[in-house]
Amino acid sequence: MEKVYKDAPAALDGLLFDGMTIMAGGFGLCGIPEHAIRALKDHGVKGLTWIANNCGVDDFGSGILLHTRQIKKMVASYVGENKTFEKQFLSGELEVEFNPQGTLAERIRAGGAGIPAFFTKTGYGTVIAEGKETREFDGAHYVMEKALKADLAIVKAWKGDTAGNLIYRKTARNFNPMMAQAGKITVAEVEELVEPGQLDANDIHTPGIFVQRIFKGTNFEKRIEFRTTQENPSGKK
Repeated sequence: MEKVYKDAPAALDGLLFDGMTIMAGGFGLCGIPEHAIRALKDHGVKGLTWIANNCGVDDFGSGILLHTRQIKKMVASYVGENKTFEKQFLSGELEVEFNPQGTLAERIRAGGAGIPAFFTKTGYGTVIAEGKETREFDGAHYVMEKALKADLAIVKAWKGDTAGNLIYRKTARNFNPMMAQAGKITVAEVEELVEPGQLDANDIHTPGIFVQRIFKGTNFEKRIEFRTTQENPSGKK
């Protein structure tokens, strides 16, 4: 099976339809599939249910899909620094399903593992638990959370091979690996693309069986939300 595509539009060709559910990996602006997100914007697919840690910032990452109003519903754990997200949420224009961050990660992991639901203490006794089944185990109270799956998962890795095996770097391991397993179809963009056998099998985070399409991205912006610096204690520059 040929998995390698020349770019994001080619890798997404034939997969998109209005009203679909998409998972987008990364943490804040770290490790996000920025090329695939831009390709979705250019395609114009709409009515999306978007599952992600947050929605980027106003002019980068998933945030650009809010400006074009292609996202109908957000399943996230954090509004972040996105004023458009905040505005659309407060006005009722955007449907939002907030999750505690660990719960969101576990719902996605469960979806990829074939586990339909699980119980967690997090959120019990709060609005998070409203309308959900609760149970008591060993004297502690838990709320049931259902797994999350998607029609499409778009992820970003540091390195990948033409068979779809992926290695993520540092914080990019947040959400990307579990989303790669929870999508019916997974499209990966990578910084480096090599032949099978060139990656150490012990370093692979996502096996190629979970990845259907892959492409090598170029000119990644890799923006930083807040750049924080401090003076060298020695006084040297």
